[in-house]
This record gives sequence, C-alpha cells and structure tokens, in this order.
Amino acid sequence: MSSNSAGAAGGGAIYGLGIFGAFVYYWQQADSFWEYVLTFIQGLFWPAFMVYEVFKALGS
Repeated sequence: MSSNSAGAAGGGAIYGLGIFGAFVYYWQQADSFWEYVLTFIQGLFWPAFMVYEVFKALGS
C-alpha cells in the first residue's frame, strides 16, 4: 500500500514560494499603511489576480 502524494507536496511548495514572492513584490510597491495591509490579502490571492488580468487582456 504505497501512497503517491509526492506530487501534491511539490505543488504545495511551489505555491508557497509563489505566495512569499507575491508578498515581497507587493510590499515593495506599497506606499501607505493601508497598502501594506492590502499586501497580505494580495499575497494570498495572487493567482486569482493573475487569472483576472489575463482574462481582461484577452477580452479587450
């Protein structure tokens, strides 16, 4: 009975690195207190923002 969950663990690590990278990127772009607060929300939901921007670019 072997478990094949190694691929899922690798995907989680990549997603974690993406979140960390998004935090760094959005933190560098922030100028005010509320933009720094918004950084954490944007860092967690960066894939949704990315997909939204791609669909917006394709639809215009």
